[in-house]
Amino acid sequence: MSRLRIAVAQFNATVGDLAGNAARILDFAARAKAQGADVLLTPELALCGYPPEDLLLRPDFYRASARELLALAAAAPLPMIVGHPQDVAGKRYNAASLLADGKIVATYHKHRLPNYEVFDEERWFAPGREPCLVELKGVRVGLAICADIWEYGAAESAAFAGAELLLTLNASPFHMNKQARRYEVLRDRVKATGRPMIYANLVGGQDELVFDGASFALDGQGRLTHQLPAFVEALEIIDYADGHLLPGTVSEAPGREAETYAALTLGVADYIGKNGFPGVIIGLSGGIDSAITLAIAVDALGADKVRAVMMPSPWTAQMSLDDSREMVKRLGVQYDEIPIAGAMEQFAVLLAPTFSAMGPKPEWDTTDENLQARIRGMLLMALSNRSGRIVLTTGNKSEMAVGYATLYGDMAGGFAVIKDVLKTFVYDIARWRNTVSNVIPENIITRPPSAELKPGQTDQDTLPPYEVLDAIIEAYMERDESPRQIIARGYAEVDVRRVVGMLKKNEYKRRQSPVGIRVTQRGFGKDWRYPITSRYADEY
Repeated sequence: MSRLRIAVAQFNATVGDLAGNAARILDFAARAKAQGADVLLTPELALCGYPPEDLLLRPDFYRASARELLALAAAAPLPMIVGHPQDVAGKRYNAASLLADGKIVATYHKHRLPNYEVFDEERWFAPGREPCLVELKGVRVGLAICADIWEYGAAESAAFAGAELLLTLNASPFHMNKQARRYEVLRDRVKATGRPMIYANLVGGQDELVFDGASFALDGQGRLTHQLPAFVEALEIIDYADGHLLPGTVSEAPGREAETYAALTLGVADYIGKNGFPGVIIGLSGGIDSAITLAIAVDALGADKVRAVMMPSPWTAQMSLDDSREMVKRLGVQYDEIPIAGAMEQFAVLLAPTFSAMGPKPEWDTTDENLQARIRGMLLMALSNRSGRIVLTTGNKSEMAVGYATLYGDMAGGFAVIKDVLKTFVYDIARWRNTVSNVIPENIITRPPSAELKPGQTDQDTLPPYEVLDAIIEAYMERDESPRQIIARGYAEVDVRRVVGMLKKNEYKRRQSPVGIRVTQRGFGKDWRYPITSRYADEY
């Protein structure tokens, strides 16, 4: 019986760290050889990390990658299929090469270059045209790279050329429900080609993107034979014998709340770790958003790298103070309280002459509310400057959509952990996290949400109920539904007009917000490119 043993290396690459990524690949290769593998399969652009973005416009980046690839080939302990960028006579490709016997044996160029959602590959690469087959222990293996298997063409041409087994290198970022879609797409390719497929995916955080790994294999009938775990590095040996993939380990898929929490945790860990920050600072409010951000940060980094700061104003409820104190006690993080009443009074004194010259002012308005947020932002940034730790902002997607946030106040910081999580789902994640260990006090989850910037304030003084708000945001922003369609599904026209109007009005704020982790199919980042200045009016 002929057998080919393929080792899938699901690992966490760092963009631009060519030598470091090569060392990681060699480490996986040594482990794979020790387990009896015949070939190592790595993810897309494993050598340089994904996405390198406009590093891919620099000729020196390709020269450095080429040098590292040759060194990797010379050191390879077994045949390896490695993803890398390649420049061929001025044409640049997203490539995958078979390295064996100290040299580059064959190279495949990605055919389909995605230019949608967060992808911009037509900006960087030229498309390949030809299939690439390599022979490994008598098995004719076809190569494909990520988007090649999402459309008809590349996989089918490899099968037509004689491939018995298809290996695909992937850097497929996470969003909720993504794995089910991957299964569906790969089963379409299996059905069209009749060939089994192995899908090796990148894992790790890169700026706003999180790659979940979750590599897998399907046999020639589209049945799942192997499923690697999500959000962790893994090495899995997959056996192909006499035209079939032999059954192996199938890891259980996490639920929606669990997988999103894992994505957020990994995103924080890698953003902080890969950028070399010594830790993080979080402004606590006693509310759900800062509570879940604190829990994620501790789970990602450890309590010793997290500092929480409570900055009560005269309007801060005693419950907010008590709940914040209880949560930091449960998590064991460093905690400070810095009352801001004195700063508020001093700002009032400083501004009084100028405000008087500008005419009558209401006793209390958004000026007073925003001053509180900006005082807190200044204090957090001062602590950040002094310690070198980065401030994690705590705003959610609902707030970012409609501008329920203060520029240079609660938006001040370096990384927005829950920027792509709707408020209603923040509560779901918090409840799930408490099933793991009870770290978020129940009051924080059950009390009405409030910014506490004036007496008796609640979010619903300014916003529609979050169930309504989030449904309209999801329909208009994530699915591109028109206001007319949203109204036809039963939402009041007054609410739709209000939410869509706020969403459009606050694009200028979102452009100034820190980068944040993407967990939905469309976040306010690379895949949201709307003009700030626009007079387009939707149809109602």
